[in-house]
Amino acid sequence: MSFTGDLEHLSIVDVIQLLHATRKSGTLVVQGRKGESQLVFQDGYIVSANHVDNSIRIGNILVDHGVLSDDQLHLALLDQNIAGSNRKPLIAMLIEQGQVKPDEAYKCLQSLIELTIVEIIGWRRGTFTLDVENSVISDEYRYFPEKLNKEIYLHTENVLMDAVRIYDERVRDGMIVDELDADEGPSPAGDPLPGMPSVISADDLGLGDMDVVAQNVTQYFTILEDHTPIPRRVPVVSDNMPPEMQEALLNFVDAYPAAAPLAATCVPVSVVFISPDEFFAHCLTVVCKQEGIFVFTTNEVADIGPIVQQSLARKSLPILVFDVPFASDHRFSGEALTQLRQQKRNQFPHLCLLQLVPPCDVGFALQALRDGVRAVMPRPRLEEWGDAFFDDARRFLQAFPAYVKSYGCDQTSYVVRSFRSSSLSLRSMKEPAEVAATVLQFASGLFNRTLTLIVRGQELVAERSLGIQLPREEGMSLPLGFKISLDAPSLFQTVVEKGLPFFGDTDDAVMQQSLFSAIGEPANHTVMLLPLKVNGKVISLVYGDFGPMETAAVQIELLEVLASEAGLVLENAFYRKKLERS
Repeated sequence: MSFTGDLEHLSIVDVIQLLHATRKSGTLVVQGRKGESQLVFQDGYIVSANHVDNSIRIGNILVDHGVLSDDQLHLALLDQNIAGSNRKPLIAMLIEQGQVKPDEAYKCLQSLIELTIVEIIGWRRGTFTLDVENSVISDEYRYFPEKLNKEIYLHTENVLMDAVRIYDERVRDGMIVDELDADEGPSPAGDPLPGMPSVISADDLGLGDMDVVAQNVTQYFTILEDHTPIPRRVPVVSDNMPPEMQEALLNFVDAYPAAAPLAATCVPVSVVFISPDEFFAHCLTVVCKQEGIFVFTTNEVADIGPIVQQSLARKSLPILVFDVPFASDHRFSGEALTQLRQQKRNQFPHLCLLQLVPPCDVGFALQALRDGVRAVMPRPRLEEWGDAFFDDARRFLQAFPAYVKSYGCDQTSYVVRSFRSSSLSLRSMKEPAEVAATVLQFASGLFNRTLTLIVRGQELVAERSLGIQLPREEGMSLPLGFKISLDAPSLFQTVVEKGLPFFGDTDDAVMQQSLFSAIGEPANHTVMLLPLKVNGKVISLVYGDFGPMETAAVQIELLEVLASEAGLVLENAFYRKKLERS
């Protein structure tokens, strides 16, 4: 096992992009209610596929592409069957007999991979697992690198773009029925749901422009929800666990009741569980899913960063959970876990770290707290618990999601309290400087570095800052004074002219040349520009970034509300002064 997850929380498109970004090798096994499909990766590139529908094979693809006729395919399959021990893969036999050109066969193998992806990107519910120790490339795909010295490496992003296009066209043309629609049965003819189109296309979902599908494809494939149960996949367990105990735990997690949805005031949380224990990871994943918590499990340290970024992109607050030490795996020894915690604490200072500990190892628990974890939790293991393991394992599986959900609500409470305090402070203010300072102060609780930029004519003037000129704990700096021109097209110019906030990654040249050169370049280019408007005109911008740290979850909506309220306060102050003068 390298990592596993649930398609309900992470679409297959996101999974494939993650494997490509981390240059993974192995077999991705995707299970849904229709069965099982596989994609084989080599250094992040797709090199082989097995379609869930056994009738969709390379021979059918060759006929569909006009490379072979039905009669030629039938004869070739007969020759293949009577060959006995000398049987060759169909592609190899056809190429060697001269019936198919290598380039034609290569394109058809690519097409089979695309069709496999087209099938599984429509699955709303299911599981995925990357098996890094098992890369089973089918005979058809092995022929090219072994006999023709030509590797099959499909560019992942191009394949996904083509697959989304093909899938959308087939849904539009009625060739693919959505899983949810199939469960509910066909609607009466001529009686669609009120206000709903008979076919949902990419245009209906805001995805007509394929240039931006990479950013929006996750929303597209998670709009509908499928509650059809899928077969239980029994994980590998250690030899010392009695079969009856394994079955009892699996029955417990399968029967775990679904909890009520999280309160709207709670921050959505996701768990990144780092562990080599596949059985325990499976149990934890199932109960957390029933509690509405997304769990991503991995035993590869290199996966942690990309998984965290995926969670943040989905506006979910990641919690890094480290399993107990394992003497049998040097990557998860007590010393290795200590080093890993310290590394991730420095890399992701905003995130919650949670360490599972053996109850008798007090020293390990105390060291974890010194390393900055939010909490330590005792975790039962069979070799230490004996007969009491089952009961204590059940108690742990009930307590863990409860703690995680309470953490999400606590985080919301902190941000909301800070927002309320800032909002109340604004009501008694009259001067633009103190209003801008209040917005800047609230933003500094969400970003490592914040800066006020005043709009003066066709330029921005850098005012006070937090975390740039001085450490944040020392308070606001004096005005920085440097200027940024608004004459040339830039992200600054767009925000000032349209009055709309920006939060995301940017490679804007003016920002790099005029801002980063003055305050230093952050570790990543995820930035915020928040306009402060009076009478519809932008008078200043609040800039924020994460400095040397990794990107963190930000409730940008609260910043927008606070900026809007600050603008109203300034407008009232302006009218009061006008009345006083008159």
